[in-house]
Amino acid sequence: MRDTIKWVANRMPKSDDRQLSIMSLGNVAKARFFHSSFPQYSITPLARLDGMAKYLGLGGLFVKDESFRFGLNAFKVLGGSFAMARYIAKEMGRDVSEMTYDYLTSEAFRQEFGQATFFTATDGNHGRGVAWAAHKLGQKAVVHMPKGSSQARYENIAKEGAQVTIEDVNYDDCVRMAAAEAAETKHGVVVQDTAWEGYEEIPAWIMQGYGTMANEAAEQLRQVGVNRPTHVFVQAGVGSLAGAVIGYFTNLFPNDPPTFVVMEARAADCLYQGALAGDGEPRIVEGDLKTIMAGLACGEPNILSWDILRNHVAAFVSCPDWVSARGMRMLGVPVKGDPTVISGESGAVGMGLIAALMETDEYQDLRQAIGLDRFSQVLLFSTEGNTDPMKFRKVLWDGEYPTV
Repeated sequence: MRDTIKWVANRMPKSDDRQLSIMSLGNVAKARFFHSSFPQYSITPLARLDGMAKYLGLGGLFVKDESFRFGLNAFKVLGGSFAMARYIAKEMGRDVSEMTYDYLTSEAFRQEFGQATFFTATDGNHGRGVAWAAHKLGQKAVVHMPKGSSQARYENIAKEGAQVTIEDVNYDDCVRMAAAEAAETKHGVVVQDTAWEGYEEIPAWIMQGYGTMANEAAEQLRQVGVNRPTHVFVQAGVGSLAGAVIGYFTNLFPNDPPTFVVMEARAADCLYQGALAGDGEPRIVEGDLKTIMAGLACGEPNILSWDILRNHVAAFVSCPDWVSARGMRMLGVPVKGDPTVISGESGAVGMGLIAALMETDEYQDLRQAIGLDRFSQVLLFSTEGNTDPMKFRKVLWDGEYPTV
């Protein structure tokens, strides 16, 4: 018998919402300007799944396909690179708008700033993004990965010239390790998208970097005549991506925001647990956090994001691994006429969830609670491609994690 999807409506008390300003339209515009200065920059596709929308009984279904991002197969580089630029700008007493790719790769910059060492913990995509950006900008990177990390993801990080290890501890312990090493290193700095007391500035900058993706998606929707999505489904590990996307769209449509749904892996559903407790305080999930959704295997919430989520999310959903596997198969073998989206385990959970909600009445209570129907215009984010190719084949070719 398969595990069922669990969900909870958000009934938490509201806070003063002061973290929402992190994702102001001005901050996101600065991030987009920075990213667009890279010669590798291009806007990633927004896949329009008209056939799937019709099959599921929706007005429209759109999937932002981040497998094309900077040739790195995942969105994460947006956050790490922008945080580096803002850190360097602050150290130099300059504005981030001056930190273009051309300047950061110039001899003049090398003479003025020299080199910093950027430390991070990752299950793959974030570390690869930090390593890539450090390599491109002539900086150093040290990356720690939790136990069980994929060899393919390890090799992709090592290829970028970073010092990388797989440790015998979970993700949250790797974060602590990176922070301790950075504190002992001259010009050492932690670039992590999880915030804790006293470490809030860099995670806020990373969230702003993720805003580029949301900003592109909003623009692309307008180009096809969808002024505002009615529903935005976004997955969460520590919650930084979710907070960034939800914060941006809330600021973009302050008077009529979309309905927001946050999805997590069952093994690491710290945000769901917080919503379930209902008092507004974050909760921590401990243990090995074993899930195919490696990018979401984080048990400690980003406190900045948590504040945005508790104020603006309609429902928090805890998804077993089969939900993601089903999403991978549906995106990879689309309805005739729809584009194919190659989506990895952490990227496809939204597709799997939306299908579960629309195909049967098993989850009609959640479908009705969030008002999904034939008029809904739904936006999903496929945050990674097949970053672990062997795992991808096992799911798509061999039917690993079956739905029944």
